Amino acid sequence: MPRATRLVIAFFVACAVCGTAQAESYDDPAARTRLTEFENGLRVLTLVDRTSPIVSFQSWVDVGSGDEGRFTGLAHLFEHMMFRGTENVPGDLRDQLLRERGSRGNAFTSNDFTVYFEDVSSEHLPLVIELEADRLANLIISPEVLDTERQVVLEERRFRTEDNPQGRLVEALLALSFVAHPYRRPTVGWMSDVEQVQVEQCVEFFDEYYVPGNIVVSIAGDFDEESTLALLRRHLGQLPEAQKPPRNPTLEPPQQGERRAQAHASVRGPLLGAAWHAPASGHADAEPLDVLSAILSAGISSRLHRRLVYEEQEALYAYGGYWELKRAGLFYAAAGVRPGHSIERVEALIYEEIERLADEPPTQAELDRAKRQLEVALVAGLGTNHALASRNAEELLTFGRIRSLDERLEAFAAVTVEDVSRVARNYLTPEGRSVVHVVSPPEETL
Repeated sequence: MPRATRLVIAFFVACAVCGTAQAESYDDPAARTRLTEFENGLRVLTLVDRTSPIVSFQSWVDVGSGDEGRFTGLAHLFEHMMFRGTENVPGDLRDQLLRERGSRGNAFTSNDFTVYFEDVSSEHLPLVIELEADRLANLIISPEVLDTERQVVLEERRFRTEDNPQGRLVEALLALSFVAHPYRRPTVGWMSDVEQVQVEQCVEFFDEYYVPGNIVVSIAGDFDEESTLALLRRHLGQLPEAQKPPRNPTLEPPQQGERRAQAHASVRGPLLGAAWHAPASGHADAEPLDVLSAILSAGISSRLHRRLVYEEQEALYAYGGYWELKRAGLFYAAAGVRPGHSIERVEALIYEEIERLADEPPTQAELDRAKRQLEVALVAGLGTNHALASRNAEELLTFGRIRSLDERLEAFAAVTVEDVSRVARNYLTPEGRSVVHVVSPPEETL
């Protein structure tokens, strides 16, 4: 899972975790996961776990906003269109059939993936599989469907970004941090692109990315593995084979100096965001950056909260973290400034705390506490069949394999205080940061 964000790790969960000196061995459900690849390229991950009488069925399409071409927002727009009916199951009938059977489902789009899921009791899993195969084979992509979902997405953009100061901050910070890489694009898309995209581009996108070789189906829970695989082969295994789509080869060039931008929104207190380029998924510095994240911003005892919110009382909140994606990463820091206080002062305090960690290692107690928090979050985050199915699919698509829990815990245990200072010193440099201030327009007085 992208670690320190979606956007902030859920650090505090009641779960007993080993000490950090030597990672304890855990019963890892991933070790029982079976990978089956059909002739058409579809990969299926099955994990039988009868702890709960629920099955999580998930389709992970290996496409996100970072894969889009001429029109931004297509991946997210398709997330909506996939629920609008097929030739066999029109309109909202699919959702009606599933909700009547107690299913809980939804979807989301990220920079790297589009994910659809249904959590159901095992007797209804065959229906979920049939409906999933139907919409992959017979989805209606019409001007009427596009226009309906276009309006939904435009309203979502207005609500989450145009009228949301936090949304404006994130969007501006990504666009400032990435000058070339497609991660600079907002997942919801730019307004003009969503307004102008036509059915022809939608069909092209669907035909290119919604193909068996670009999809991973992940199932975890209480089900019969052999009969489910047979059903999947009969329905999804018959979808026509197609080539895997090419990926955008653009790499982000090295940043040569600090970048700054200002965005306007009606806010009582300014918002601050800063970001530095960091490694993509799988880098050896991932765990040290996670530990740095925890020391800086995991809870009320973290350095940023303690300094900015509690001691100096300059900010309402302050946090940071390592945002790890498939092809690039960012380390970020953010704060909400108390009304009437100085955003410049808050920014300076953030840099002071980062420089302290770069100049001198954290204490052993801080390191141990951060490791425990990360270990707890990792172990407790696998407590449901939904979480297990998600973990399996994301790991396979990101790393080509499912990393064991022991491997993850050992990587955290191996981080030293010197590692934390090293990554702070190497990545969080003044010349490598991008900074956004969200402030009220000059004519506004709040």
